[in-house]
Amino acid sequence: MFETDIDISIPKDVLPTLPYARFPGQITVIDSVDGVRQALRALRRCGVVGFDTETRPSFRRGHTHKVALMQLSTDDRCFLLRLNKTGVSRALCNFLQDPSTVKVGLSMHDDFNVLRRSVPELQPQGFIELQAYVKRFHIKDISLQKIYAILFGEYMPKNQRLTNWEAEELTTHQQAYAAMDAWACLRIYKYLKSGRFEPMESPYIVRPEGSGG
Repeated sequence: MFETDIDISIPKDVLPTLPYARFPGQITVIDSVDGVRQALRALRRCGVVGFDTETRPSFRRGHTHKVALMQLSTDDRCFLLRLNKTGVSRALCNFLQDPSTVKVGLSMHDDFNVLRRSVPELQPQGFIELQAYVKRFHIKDISLQKIYAILFGEYMPKNQRLTNWEAEELTTHQQAYAAMDAWACLRIYKYLKSGRFEPMESPYIVRPEGSGG
């Protein structure tokens, strides 16, 4: 597809020099089972959505929490499903196992492992793993933050990652952070799939040692 002796990788110290990324759409927080059903009806009409989860951090060795939040995003709206309040409903399980709606995320193996603490029989289908997908375009980095910066020249701060996702109310900063992650996965996938990204024009090309050129 492209010249094979290149990798694309952005130096970590470049990230804070970039303009901040912002989620541009509407955020809807869902804390009821009926709200989950309504959100899923809207999402099924989209065909492809961005996916992510958040779990309350644990600072005790060997102690982990269940998934507190699931983010499902369209191009202009992100639903934040507060699973610590709604649980993982049958409707949501069906959505996650439905191959007809494509779900795009990153490092989802970890998400699924944590979700199975609530639903051991869960068998997700219709998911696209960005860490594998970006390799087709010679992108070596595997973090969402770096992939987004390579493609769009913007910095996604991670200062909300270790906050309490089971809080009674999510702050506006938590909501924006969570929505950005799911939406970014969708935006990355659609941009790469469209063919608009030209790897040979990236300013972050790294040629492996011994490749010449």
